[in-house]
Amino acid sequence: MGYKARILIVDDDPDIVEAMKVVLENKEYRVDTAKSGQEGLERVKLQKPDLVILDIMMETAGQGFNVARELKGDNNYMDIPILMLTAIKEVTGMGFEKEVGDDVWLPVDDYVEKPLKPAELISKVAFLLKATGKT
Repeated sequence: MGYKARILIVDDDPDIVEAMKVVLENKEYRVDTAKSGQEGLERVKLQKPDLVILDIMMETAGQGFNVARELKGDNNYMDIPILMLTAIKEVTGMGFEKEVGDDVWLPVDDYVEKPLKPAELISKVAFLLKATGKT
């Protein structure tokens, strides 16, 4: 079986992780997972995935922001695209939008709201990987 790319999912919700893993593996992506921001950082450093799917709210409400800033601030990992997952709208009722030029507060390549439809997940992943030449 010829795999496409290695994707790391960093999220503390086992149901969401498993659902995304099944969808991505069905499209022949290699998928690794981490349950916390710290574990995610360790896996990135060990495996250097082609893409990271990162939840915002894990151990703390903004843990995903910290992980994204650490990865994008490191020359060894700054080229890895990050797809940020957020349930902020579901939790607060307020939308979440990345401002143009706001790469300090939200240094990610794209974001999606939970719950996420499988077709949207595949589309976002394929777009980000293609943009970086890592299809």
